[in-house]
Amino acid sequence: MKISKNTISLNQLLDEKYGRKGDPKREKWETEYEAFRLGVLLEEARLKLGLSQEEVAKRCGTNKSYISRVENDATDMRMSTFMRIVQQGLGGHLEMSIDLGEG
Repeated sequence: MKISKNTISLNQLLDEKYGRKGDPKREKWETEYEAFRLGVLLEEARLKLGLSQEEVAKRCGTNKSYISRVENDATDMRMSTFMRIVQQGLGGHLEMSIDLGEG
């Protein structure tokens, strides 16, 4: 497969649009992207288990609209709430890692 000379990497695109890592605009984008990923992970796990948002909400003591909001925009969520959704709502275990970047 031949790659076009006009092809750029995702990091190059982000550098152009939001600045380099460490720039406030880029950091804001990175934070929002990570929150989006968390929401998608929760939704995928819920669907894999065949559970509705309402079922997950009942299991972890919240309501359907909150689960929907978390799945669609997880930016305003406490870690304890996220863990409760994973553990009680989905019956799962949360695994985390910290990436300190390159070099």
